Amino acid sequence: MPVHPTRRLLDRLGAMGSLVCAAHCALIPVVIALLPSLGLASLNSDAFEAAFVVFATLLGLFSIVWGYRRHHAIRAISLLAPGLVVLWTGVLYAPLHHSLVPHAVAMTLGGTLVGLAHLANLRLNHGHVHDAQCAH
Repeated sequence: MPVHPTRRLLDRLGAMGSLVCAAHCALIPVVIALLPSLGLASLNSDAFEAAFVVFATLLGLFSIVWGYRRHHAIRAISLLAPGLVVLWTGVLYAPLHHSLVPHAVAMTLGGTLVGLAHLANLRLNHGHVHDAQCAH
């Protein structure tokens, strides 16, 4: 049975979004002074960051769980779970959230793990071969 196109799209969207988020978080310490002059100060707001983490969480959980039901491999979940923990810690734990470089490192790490989870899920779904051990 071929992989549903929506599953591929969700994983690609999740991987791209998470990796863009990781790059965004890695670059914030470098470009933070430029944001107001470019009219992009909202990209550094707490609300934007929290909304993006909520979106990454919902998309990640939906996509990875949907994929797990197909391939029954824990690899993608084992990347997603710590990635989400790190992201949520970076958003909710005040001492980390208000420390520029540690916060950027945490968010970059979390976003990278979530992106890698989507890539692993995409590979697991795309490379799935039906055989005698197939669970469905």
